[in-house]
Amino acid sequence: MLRFEFVKRIIVMPDNSAARRRLPDWAKKRLARPERVRGMKAILRRRGLHTVCESARCPNMGECFGKPTATFMILGDVCTRGCGFCSIDKTKAPCVPDVDEPRNIALAAKEMGLRHVVVTSVTRDDLADGGARQFAMTIRALRDELPAATIEVLTPDFKGDWSALSIVLDARPDIFNHNVETVERLYPIVRPQADYHGSLSVLRQAKATGVMTKSGIMVGFGETDEEVKQTLDALKDALCDAITIGQYLQPTRLNLPVKEYVRPEVFEKYEAYGRSIGLKHVYSGTFVRSSYNAERLAEGG
Repeated sequence: MLRFEFVKRIIVMPDNSAARRRLPDWAKKRLARPERVRGMKAILRRRGLHTVCESARCPNMGECFGKPTATFMILGDVCTRGCGFCSIDKTKAPCVPDVDEPRNIALAAKEMGLRHVVVTSVTRDDLADGGARQFAMTIRALRDELPAATIEVLTPDFKGDWSALSIVLDARPDIFNHNVETVERLYPIVRPQADYHGSLSVLRQAKATGVMTKSGIMVGFGETDEEVKQTLDALKDALCDAITIGQYLQPTRLNLPVKEYVRPEVFEKYEAYGRSIGLKHVYSGTFVRSSYNAERLAEGG
């Protein structure tokens, strides 16, 4: 298996005026159970942990923390890439991997009573293995503390390095998730340091090991319906088991603006198309995110 190399691209940031439009009613979400959110955050802070829910300013945080479910983010809270949609800090030097982090995550998940645990990370191109060993250690720590729980990982692309990817897969997560994020044409703007076909290759290589695979895209960047369908076709060809499709919501004024607030009936059409081409699981809606209701897939829903 060959690593893929990235081509450096210049990003032209679109006009931000569209991002300041009033949100339509279907794109608004109220914070649920703030007391539960505070309780979950207290557990995380006590163990020095991060969640993508907080770092990426996910609109579902209140709902997920209230269940309780959470997506743990390993390897710190500083990313080495500059994706246009993401609000995770890119301005500081990333930290040295914390050897205690895997066990602290397992203990926190146990304290929270989680039955399905999602583990993701910032992208760590500065590390020789891209952080793959930290993923593997976290999976094994979770198995030790929560043997009945199912484990999902949402990984970066590891720059196409099969040796790094295999470290994660050898730890045997129940679900392997890697997001393509957007349609191929928009990669130079949305994911300038990533490769569309490289991400599809990561999913294809993971599926070859027999693990359940999952990917997701966001809409609202200016993609066409036909491009979304072409992306679903490509994910089907990569033998992906589950797809999530959700609305991009600009997390800060420094991120890419929203080009379109996609109507609920369009999400329904995307889901219907995905099922019509034979995708096993398609979750499509305004607030659908990669790890939103992730336990449904693990339970076969």
